[in-house]
Amino acid sequence: MNAAEIMSKTVVAVSVEASLAQAVRLMIDSRVSGVPVLDAQGHAVGMLTEGDLLRRAETGTEGPAPSWFARLLMPGYLAGQYVQTHGRQVRELMTPDVVTVEEDAPLEKVVLLLQRRRIKRIPVERDGKVVGIVSRADLVRALAKFLFAATDSPGDAAIAEHIRAELRRQPWAPARAIAVAVENGVVSLDGCVFDAREREAARVLAENTPGVQAVRNRLVMVEPTTGMVIAVPE
Repeated sequence: MNAAEIMSKTVVAVSVEASLAQAVRLMIDSRVSGVPVLDAQGHAVGMLTEGDLLRRAETGTEGPAPSWFARLLMPGYLAGQYVQTHGRQVRELMTPDVVTVEEDAPLEKVVLLLQRRRIKRIPVERDGKVVGIVSRADLVRALAKFLFAATDSPGDAAIAEHIRAELRRQPWAPARAIAVAVENGVVSLDGCVFDAREREAARVLAENTPGVQAVRNRLVMVEPTTGMVIAVPE
């Protein structure tokens, strides 16, 4: 999947020339916590989010008074902080280092950017202009489509073979030590593993197989050094 397939096409955005009051009203009315900031050509030049508005003089949250050291050696920094806590224009408060992706960007890239930059939304561009936005909520909705999609059961034999094939593909799975049986969509896993995480991963693998209704995880653990068998409740 790519960004265009899950993005919200109705973009709530604000002009770089807008006032803070206009931007806040737009965010409240649209029930969003952040908006891209656009220039006259529709290019993203920044983002204005709730994080940019946490420290404000109006709410008494501008932070503690600066130390004498900061007053003496960091007047430029303090001036910038004053603008952030007292500014009335979007251009003064927005985060200018905006991250964008193209429509055909794979979701893996989108998620990686969200994680690395610790952001909640990314504008999507076409020919340099914003045409959508991908938020974390959009990713959850995309996941929901897979989780709640109605699927016809492929049959017990096909389910069992699919699970066996997936186990063989996984580098962590002792596939030869795991027996798979399926009856009416209920999977039974028997055999042994050497790590509790392998046991858990085998269950998750089975649960992700189309047509599976439930999983009975009867895998036992074998202590690698002593060979002791440890039974684990399902």
